[in-house]
Amino acid sequence: MWRQRADYLYVLPAIVVMLVVIAYPVYYTIELSFFKTPPGLQLRDKVFIGVDNYSAILSSEVFWRVTLNTVIWTLASTLIAFVLGFGAALALHRDFFGRGVLRAILIIPWVISAVAASYIWKWIYHSDFGIIGIVLVQLGIVDRPPNFIDSVGTVLPSLIVVNIWREFPFAMIMLMAGLQTVPDQLLRAAQVDGASAWQRFWHVTFPYLSGVSTVTILLLAVANFNSFIIPWIMTGGGPSNASHIWITHIYELAFGRQRWGVAAAYSVLLFIIVMTLGYFYVRALSGNERKENRA
Repeated sequence: MWRQRADYLYVLPAIVVMLVVIAYPVYYTIELSFFKTPPGLQLRDKVFIGVDNYSAILSSEVFWRVTLNTVIWTLASTLIAFVLGFGAALALHRDFFGRGVLRAILIIPWVISAVAASYIWKWIYHSDFGIIGIVLVQLGIVDRPPNFIDSVGTVLPSLIVVNIWREFPFAMIMLMAGLQTVPDQLLRAAQVDGASAWQRFWHVTFPYLSGVSTVTILLLAVANFNSFIIPWIMTGGGPSNASHIWITHIYELAFGRQRWGVAAAYSVLLFIIVMTLGYFYVRALSGNERKENRA
């Protein structure tokens, strides 16, 4: 590094920007997590309390409720979106009439604004004017339109459906790109040897998709863990914290209740989890590069 010190002058502006917009906020958030910041107290008058914010968080019922919501939200959204994207990628990998049009249609949920999609789905779920409730009543399935996002029992699954609808096209695109790397000669050789369609998929196609599948799942998990727009716009975390996940709860604590210290402690815990997922993501990318080099 010392011998190449002159080269670092070229990237010095980028390093300075990263320190200002990334390193300092991270440092200040960690520092703030050790202070008490009542709503009526200015930040410059904060009181040092050590790890009391972390103790209060871990002993709070709301924390464990929000954590359970976050786990359910992240796992369900990630796995179901991946499975649907996988199925769509396999179906669209075959050549048939209208494939290009169908691809374009399926990508629409991913490319439209998350804010616009949230408001649209909020009206679709509306208990009085929502189209889903009206159709269910007209078909005689229910007597009155269900309260999809106004009920504690149905609000989180309803939001997960919206999130899956938005994210499965991303998994589809990633896996369609991965399918292009599967050698056709191997598939033809396996077919000549008498392998069934399932055997060709399991022993030839799937191993070639293991790397891109891992990367896709990790990217979806990180995105879902930090997903803010859909739950906040559609429900604001309600009713009764039933749809609060970590990121929305942190926002409410900081900007709704002005509990900056507690929100900072939450953010530090979230940062650690996301960094852990990021570590596995980098390892997955490095593993893919090593496989390509060996090939």
